[in-house]
Amino acid sequence: LGLLLQKIAVGDDQVRNLVVDLRYATPDNFLKRAVYPSTARCLLRPAVATRLARAQAFLVFHKVRIKAWDCYRPLSVQREMWKAVPDERYVGNPRKGSNHNRGAAVDVTMVDTNGAEVTMPTPHDEFSSRAHARARRGIPEGARRNRELLRRAMLRAGFRAITTEWWHFNAPDARRYSVLDTPF
Repeated sequence: LGLLLQKIAVGDDQVRNLVVDLRYATPDNFLKRAVYPSTARCLLRPAVATRLARAQAFLVFHKVRIKAWDCYRPLSVQREMWKAVPDERYVGNPRKGSNHNRGAAVDVTMVDTNGAEVTMPTPHDEFSSRAHARARRGIPEGARRNRELLRRAMLRAGFRAITTEWWHFNAPDARRYSVLDTPF
């Protein structure tokens, strides 16, 4: 991956039993096309991977695991996303860089012990008020409980949540890392 990414750890190698389903390596995303190669991996800064491992360890006791939908994202992909949805509530402005571009953010959900996704408030990349981290209207109680369990695990592990996407979590020191545009 080149010298710029040598300091980023491969998250799925460090986070035991992490399920990886990089949505941007498939057409199952808001762009409706793959913008990552099929060989893309969940890449994170080492400290971020350690936080994710702590969240995973907490969730084991609840008989669920983390599924990663997105990790490091090249800035060139961020630009494509911004062209499609130029709304900073849901897509980071590439002029500033996203924490995904720094290898310091993750989009995650949970799966059961068989690998099936648990019920959550919305699918990944739903850009509506239902996807907000504290949304209640129209969200079944079980989905709210699952969302709160994921949030509790991620916050306990040292991540910060955002208000507009229940699935997105940032490392608290994300801005100290440089924005990268190294392809996978």
